[in-house]
Amino acid sequence: MTGVNTKVLVVDDEEIVRESLGGWLAKDGFDVTSAPDGRTAVEHFKSAKWNVVLVDLKMPGMDGLQVLEEARKLQPDAAVILMTAYATVDTAVTAMKLGAFDYLVKPFDPEELSILMQKVVAQQSLVRENAALRKALKKEHRFRDLVSKSPSMQRVFELAQVAARSNSTILVLGESGSGKEVLARTIHAESGRANGPFVAVSCAALTESLLESELFGHEKGAFTGAIARRKGKFEAAHGGTLFLDEVGDITSKLQLELLRVLEDRSFHRVGGNDPIEVDVRVIAATNRDLKKAVADGSFREDLFYRLNVIPVTLPPLRERREDIPLLVEHFLDRLEAELKHRVEVSPEAMASLLAHDWPGNVRELRNVLERGAVVSHGNVIRPEDLGLASAPAPASKGAAPAGTPSSLEEVERHHIAAVLSHTGGNVSQAARVLGIDRVTLYNKMKKYQLKRDGDESESAG
Repeated sequence: MTGVNTKVLVVDDEEIVRESLGGWLAKDGFDVTSAPDGRTAVEHFKSAKWNVVLVDLKMPGMDGLQVLEEARKLQPDAAVILMTAYATVDTAVTAMKLGAFDYLVKPFDPEELSILMQKVVAQQSLVRENAALRKALKKEHRFRDLVSKSPSMQRVFELAQVAARSNSTILVLGESGSGKEVLARTIHAESGRANGPFVAVSCAALTESLLESELFGHEKGAFTGAIARRKGKFEAAHGGTLFLDEVGDITSKLQLELLRVLEDRSFHRVGGNDPIEVDVRVIAATNRDLKKAVADGSFREDLFYRLNVIPVTLPPLRERREDIPLLVEHFLDRLEAELKHRVEVSPEAMASLLAHDWPGNVRELRNVLERGAVVSHGNVIRPEDLGLASAPAPASKGAAPAGTPSSLEEVERHHIAAVLSHTGGNVSQAARVLGIDRVTLYNKMKKYQLKRDGDESESAG
């Protein structure tokens, strides 16, 4: 039978119509309920889920178009069919604009209704199959909160799953915003330490003394302001995982102290004498080239080898553009839960996303989509909602002539300069636009000798 497991609500103010329709639909196996007016229909929308709603256009009180509008709000997956004896082109256009599946002109015979209901059932079956397929594809391309179908990221997933089963130290390498902390959390969740704490520390955000106290804790009176004993992140992570982000930025003194902890699995609080033993799995991350840092003497070679037991490199988003549509859907699912409504990306906006170079990687993509979802009119993100077009970079010494291919560093320098100029020197705002943190932006400004307004500093060139 056509209508098995399909719930139909018939809404009509004429009892004979409700009975006739109910009888015809029941013969085809549909589960039929009727409502004598629009208000009653709305109450049915609130109390049960419907596959199909057949509603009369002309009814006293709430008419069929008003019922249709309420159905779109309360039962967005239901197919609404309008019934009318006063069919006009305007009526049809209005109904379709409001989201009606189709309409029937009274009087109609059982065969006409049966054909239309078969069409509805087939279409809804196709929607369910597509949804199931999308769900299966998401599962296939998902490693917990990480999603990708690119071969390079699939290799990362495989290595991470193997690494998670060990207690070895892991070094995650990748550009800012590429998902290093997300990967670290995923490895922790897949490991035997999943029930233990996951503690994250940004090594670039603190001075040497503050970071030392943050990592190892301190005793009362260890320094001015130390009014009580305080446990550090190593103790907080006991039995779990400690994530050291931007480990390449720590000073020589802290490099030595970290090396000792990794070798001895014990440490002293700042100002303390008693050794404290910990059971902690360390996952470190950096966007720096540590081999180069070892070569120039800014990073200890022995610490590098201690951290580099299992290296995992995250490819930048520009090298795996095939993941962008998948990531877009992933982030839109997240935003739907936060914003309480679903937004989609127009084909033109998707083309813009695919063409962008993403210097801020996955974090930048997420921020761009959030912006688009907030500023878009309606439920569709259009190219102008993304805010990807930035002001042209100001002329500066050493700029490549028009038409001359630029190196990646030149492109990054000009892009950062343009964003700084666009934000009027507001570093926090520029960092958000770029999808990186302020410390990373300051480091890049120093590297490229850029001032807050995007111009080059006096020492440049």
